Amino acid sequence: MSATPPAPAPEKRPRPAAAWLAFSAQMTAQVAPVAGRGDLTVTVAPGAGRGAPACFIPASAEIEVNADHLPVDPATADPASPADRERYPAMWGATVHECAHAAHSRWRAPAGTDAAWSAAATALEESRIEARQVARRPADRAWLRACTCQIVIGDFTAAAAPPASAAEAGSAAALILAREDAGILEAAEAEPVAKAVAAAIGEGKLGQLRQVWREAHRTRDDDARGMVRLGRRWCRILGTAPDQPAPKADPAEASGPPSPVASAVGEATARVEDASKAEFAPPPPFPPGAAEAREAEKKARRAAGDASTRVFARDPGDGSGGTTGDTREPTAAEQAAARRLGRALREASAGGRAETAIASATPPGRLRMRHAMAADAQRAAGAMPTAKPFTRVEHRRVPAPPLAVGVACDVSGSMSGFTGPVASTAWVLARATASLPAARTATVTYGRDVRPVTYPGAVPARVAEFSAAGKYEDFVRHEAHGYIACAAGKDWRRCLWI
Repeated sequence: MSATPPAPAPEKRPRPAAAWLAFSAQMTAQVAPVAGRGDLTVTVAPGAGRGAPACFIPASAEIEVNADHLPVDPATADPASPADRERYPAMWGATVHECAHAAHSRWRAPAGTDAAWSAAATALEESRIEARQVARRPADRAWLRACTCQIVIGDFTAAAAPPASAAEAGSAAALILAREDAGILEAAEAEPVAKAVAAAIGEGKLGQLRQVWREAHRTRDDDARGMVRLGRRWCRILGTAPDQPAPKADPAEASGPPSPVASAVGEATARVEDASKAEFAPPPPFPPGAAEAREAEKKARRAAGDASTRVFARDPGDGSGGTTGDTREPTAAEQAAARRLGRALREASAGGRAETAIASATPPGRLRMRHAMAADAQRAAGAMPTAKPFTRVEHRRVPAPPLAVGVACDVSGSMSGFTGPVASTAWVLARATASLPAARTATVTYGRDVRPVTYPGAVPARVAEFSAAGKYEDFVRHEAHGYIACAAGKDWRRCLWI
């Protein structure tokens, strides 16, 4: 897609409908940060793009996008949402490509430049502006990959008109292999084209072309003479006559099987398209029954929360509970046990410090010379540097997880000999966790009903005693009560049960 398309008469272009006008206004509002300039206008309409999926018109600072490439209803599209753009990644990618032209195509071939040189420089410009775009906005790489098939197939068909096999190989190299060095395509995706081009023009000429497009990636945005000079070198390598006009594709002449280079381009674009579809594929649906299970879990949590509110609704104030109404002073042994347990819990929940080593391409950090030399070598070779020569260590405190302890005691007759130890344990736990942040304990008894012994977050002054003379131990009926009541208002699956 060129930044300087032929300009047909404006009155012949179809007028966008109201939905396309609204969508075009939304797109216009989103392209300013992508292009780094705020004077652009985007028009999305059927038939726009002047024969291409999209085009940039420098004279009017306008981007035209063919609405045929939008697979959704424009009334439902919201390009302001990054998640919504994933429904039409190819169309948004084409827009990003034109924004790259608007940001970085600041040169024009001087008057009198030979047609072949200008066409070669224009082909080199396609990968150059994308390399600059992803260097400035790395996240745009995914969108540019998504539209690679539309961009490359259209431009390759126009540039590879028969019978010029050398020109066809050069076009494939500029559109596919140069995008690999630009950081858009992967080596495995461009491999078929590299083999086909090398077979068509030879490894030596392919290496010379690679030097040309790598130099183009390093050329300034406004260096017209530099780009034309590279276009001239490109034509000399391929043996293209300077005054040879730019080839135009005629679908009627496309008869017979495709050439090896065209087949390789088709294979490469198919690989990129498959990878892009996988990248923008929607998340897998929930497994069967997952939604119902989630709703059942929410319902159980609400029921347990209501049960917890009912169980702990009546707080006597001192947090002593008192299911029988009898309380006593704690013994010296219980007080000592509470202090020992409190110290042990504080040490266990003190947390720690984690160290993370971070490598980066820029300071601060310690410089590693081997990686710095690797980055310099990558830049000298014309590749995007991936080495990260600076390292630093970040220290951060790891917070201790909150503590939740629930005690549930059966009060049927068989438990009569254990009520004293349970009451003592409930008091010791409540006192020990009183000084710990984000720690909550609670103790309940269950028989015919669920009754509190200690309350969540309360610090009992006295030991609450209870009896076990009931005839029931119906835990199943009070299961929802026990989940939240004994877990002190926390998630029952993350609590310690006693």
